[in-house]
Amino acid sequence: ETLLRLVEEHKADGFILPRTMLQDERVTTLRAQNVPFIMFGRTEDPTGCAWYDIKGEDAMRAATTRLASLGHTRIAHVPGGAEYTYSRLRIKGYREGLQAAGLPFDPDLIGAPSLTRRSGDASTRALLALPEPPTAIIFAVDRAALGAYRAAQALGLRIGADVSVIAYDGVPEGAYADPGLTTFSVNSRQAGERLASMLIKRIRGTTPEELRELAPATLVERGSDRPPRLTPAELAARLKTQSNL
Repeated sequence: ETLLRLVEEHKADGFILPRTMLQDERVTTLRAQNVPFIMFGRTEDPTGCAWYDIKGEDAMRAATTRLASLGHTRIAHVPGGAEYTYSRLRIKGYREGLQAAGLPFDPDLIGAPSLTRRSGDASTRALLALPEPPTAIIFAVDRAALGAYRAAQALGLRIGADVSVIAYDGVPEGAYADPGLTTFSVNSRQAGERLASMLIKRIRGTTPEELRELAPATLVERGSDRPPRLTPAELAARLKTQSNL
């Protein structure tokens, strides 16, 4: 309704749409009205869509192979909101990383979707309660990953030593976690500049198919991902002992 009102009142010549969904009503509405728009992300049906996006799937693939190279064999993934396109893409990258590392996919190692510290805490606890818990967890978003620190502390574990964590976004808070959060960072300023430039081109008549760009995320190495100190069985035994104290 807001988009239609702005169009009808001639208050906007075009739109930048962040956090795009698989089925996005904003895209459907603007496409039907032939109003220029650029997505910061992708959507299930790309017809008539222009976008700038970060290759989150590549980041998740790299995170998985990185943890495997450190010696982790039980690697979990906590996705973002199920309705968002990026969530599906990052799960895809995680699965590709497992395949590249020669590790089997276990659906039990896909945690509950999490976007906040609270939900990240809950998802981490559920994964660590598995009979064969993961020794490493990859989070689709940093803020959920920061919830893993809270869960680990409550369970008598230390991030980086007992459970490794890698995430995505590069939020400033990650640098101040203890240990610092290893993450794939996004250059938001650069993204904003490209989105604005591409939208101007779209408004001036460039076809949407000519305005599609993907950029990489940048790995920021800190202390939250290290070689496993415990096997999954040893981690399970330790957690059981902690719960009996």
